[in-house]
Amino acid sequence: MNNLVLFQDKKVRRIWNEKDQKWYFSIIDVVEVLAGTDRPRKYWNDLKTKLKTEGSELSEKIGQLKMQSSDGKFYDTDVADTEQILRLIQSIPSPKADPFKRWLAKVGYERLEEIENPELAAKRMREIYKQKGYSDEWIEKRVRGIAVRDELTEEWKKRGVKEHLEYAILTSEISKATFGMTPSEYKHFKSLQNPKKNLRDHMTDLELIFTMLGEASTTEIAKKKESKGFSENEKAAIEGGTVAGNARRELEERSGANVSTKENYKELPESKTRNKKISTDDKK
Repeated sequence: MNNLVLFQDKKVRRIWNEKDQKWYFSIIDVVEVLAGTDRPRKYWNDLKTKLKTEGSELSEKIGQLKMQSSDGKFYDTDVADTEQILRLIQSIPSPKADPFKRWLAKVGYERLEEIENPELAAKRMREIYKQKGYSDEWIEKRVRGIAVRDELTEEWKKRGVKEHLEYAILTSEISKATFGMTPSEYKHFKSLQNPKKNLRDHMTDLELIFTMLGEASTTEIAKKKESKGFSENEKAAIEGGTVAGNARRELEERSGANVSTKENYKELPESKTRNKKISTDDKK
């Protein structure tokens, strides 16, 4: 896992924290890049004191993790997650930080627009996927899958399932029954090394369809059985995933091809072009 990111030709150290599943960045490195100072440690100490004096809660949330220094040794280093870094940038009076501040203002304005008109959020999401090279057909399935997922999590919430950990366990059960793999195993199967990568963004059309079937089936079973709490909803998740798993196996048997594939969206355009060429050649 790459523990360095480059920004304006300068290295910013980062570390992945398994406990809360977040990237943490070295504040000293970020300050050196944005403040344009050759004494980033002093700059950060002064800024931290200023934030504390102003009563900013940000200064209280800053933690420390061991990071490797230029001498090869590991030292306790002040770190911040992505949200905290973005908040910190707003406190740095520097021309280099201004583009980030303008971007944050733009994103904030767009978010307020989306609250007033949720259709804008869906439109912008489609535009982002389009810019990344996804097909219109794939985007529609992905958007529909998000709606199916939201319906499931709302059902879990109403039925007393606790967010985060219990949601993750139930999702894992559905995936295991549908594909024979947990989400983390599926990521490994697709060679997705970055833990922040969204597995569903790297699924093929069929993988998305069976993911939707497993989650939609789970929602319906939980409703019909009026499942309460984690244990009952875990059984519903396994049953819902089994419905999708049985359908997947039947399709594989009839088609002679596996639904689960190591391909992801980056490889699909090349694959489709290759298949189209073969099909055209066959007609000649």
